[in-house]
Amino acid sequence: MATYQNIFTQVQVQGPPEMGIALPAGEDIRIPFLGHTYWLGKIGQAQFGPVYLGVLGTISLVFGGLAFLIIGLNFWAQAGWSPQTFMRELFWLSLNPPGPEYGFSPFVPLKEGGWFILTGAFLTISVLCWWARTYRRAKALGMGMHIPWAFASAIWLFLVLGFIRPMLLGDWSQAVPYGIFSHLDWTNNFSLVYGNLFYNPFHALSIVFLYGSAVLFAMHGATILALGRYGGEREIEQITDRGTAAERGALFWRWVMGFNATFESIHRWAWWFAVLTTLTGGIGILLTGTVVDNWYLWAQEHYYAPTTENYDPSGAIGAASGQ
Repeated sequence: MATYQNIFTQVQVQGPPEMGIALPAGEDIRIPFLGHTYWLGKIGQAQFGPVYLGVLGTISLVFGGLAFLIIGLNFWAQAGWSPQTFMRELFWLSLNPPGPEYGFSPFVPLKEGGWFILTGAFLTISVLCWWARTYRRAKALGMGMHIPWAFASAIWLFLVLGFIRPMLLGDWSQAVPYGIFSHLDWTNNFSLVYGNLFYNPFHALSIVFLYGSAVLFAMHGATILALGRYGGEREIEQITDRGTAAERGALFWRWVMGFNATFESIHRWAWWFAVLTTLTGGIGILLTGTVVDNWYLWAQEHYYAPTTENYDPSGAIGAASGQ
């Protein structure tokens, strides 16, 4: 059987730039930023560009850049405008939300948390404009809506953490700070304050879908790469042809697990697992502090965690009762 070039054996061929499908008059606003690079070609297509930016893309980049600039300048001010201190302390620098004394008021002095609110507003505008951009581009290209809806699931978690939950609690201080270690500290403290987030069933579901999507994507990606010598990336053409890469991949999983997804359903499995990661995670965060104040006590009440009466790490109770 013929063999094909894959990521490890490919020969890079360069020709005139491919501009993609024609767009209607007035919508062909593509930036002719074109070229080829050898190193991009090592991991994918060697051509970069053109870029369709459009009005939504421009707005998104402007507001995202402003948010990034505000965070960076606040970090730099905390470092005393010293480049050396900035680089050394970068992981510890943080732009924090207003204190609890300001509640959920939008009118907060800049140095007391106003910069945080402004950054959040700009970042939200940027993300929502980028979502609208993905939706409109998918529509224009006749694609399904799988990309914008998957992105919307991630935006849901982003908004729950930075806006929806603080709004319901009436307290900006509940929001996640902008910073590397401060973000990690917030996560740790959040779990401690609300009785161990591991007892939150939606958090558990989110972790299941997180690990599950990683496994599914890894299994499928590994299968296609392993079949690269037979043109495994040409799945659709090969599904009904005996002895081709697609059939070999399906046969491998039937032999190994006794079951295999189809070459469409594996993508649906992985898509749903990835989308449900942030969807269930956002639900779990939203319920914390609004509906449930202590997840450990909640778990005890619902027979999800051991109580002081039946908890026996030594196993003596079970042994005495003959269990």
